[in-house]
Amino acid sequence: MSDQDGYFGERVAATYDETDDGMFAPAAVQPAVDFLAHLARGGRALELGSGTGRIAIPLAARGVDVQGIDLSRAMTDWLRAKPGGDAIPVAIGDFSRTKVEGTFRLVYLVYNTIMNLTTQAAQVACFRNVAAHLEPGGTFVIEVMVPDLRRLPPGERYVVFDGRETHWGIDEYDVANQGLVSHHFEVRGEQVTKSSGPFRYVWPAELDLMAELAGLVLRERWAGWEREPYTSESTSHVSVWELPTG
Repeated sequence: MSDQDGYFGERVAATYDETDDGMFAPAAVQPAVDFLAHLARGGRALELGSGTGRIAIPLAARGVDVQGIDLSRAMTDWLRAKPGGDAIPVAIGDFSRTKVEGTFRLVYLVYNTIMNLTTQAAQVACFRNVAAHLEPGGTFVIEVMVPDLRRLPPGERYVVFDGRETHWGIDEYDVANQGLVSHHFEVRGEQVTKSSGPFRYVWPAELDLMAELAGLVLRERWAGWEREPYTSESTSHVSVWELPTG
């Protein structure tokens, strides 16, 4: 893995699409694409952390002009190798700072990718970068988990979030610094591989404040892509902020 690709180098990229946790299933992808296509309204869309194209490619197939920003050349190479992927321009770089030409009706971050920015300053910078790329009336969408601290007993640091026969997932929390390291153990043939990556978990209200600092206002918040109501029991949220026209 090259440092340039961060935690998403060739080894991760080569097996990323093989996950069996349902993220690539049509039932997971289609509602997200429908939601985002509705917000794009025929305009341009920019995906931050475009990865191997799980969302970008089907969204482009719906007629949306999609571009991407991603730190990982390895992940982007896999996107470009897929049917339709070579037509999606991707700028290589940190999506909290990297600029692309023009403005967009929609900018979006899916599947907890905002947490790949491991400092509050970087997350704030991301919102400001998004605001600089949005056209007036455009929207910024984030899909991210709600921090699962209620499952963390006092004095404990670890939460098991997956325990299937072929995959074990354990989140290691650093509550004082609002950080976590996600550990994955996967059975591949007769071997068990381990990978870990750092994240910074972030609360919905904190994201709203970041949006306000960037000049964005909250338009809607749902528990999922099918607009399920967001409640105190929701484990994730899809939030939409808008750049005012005035």
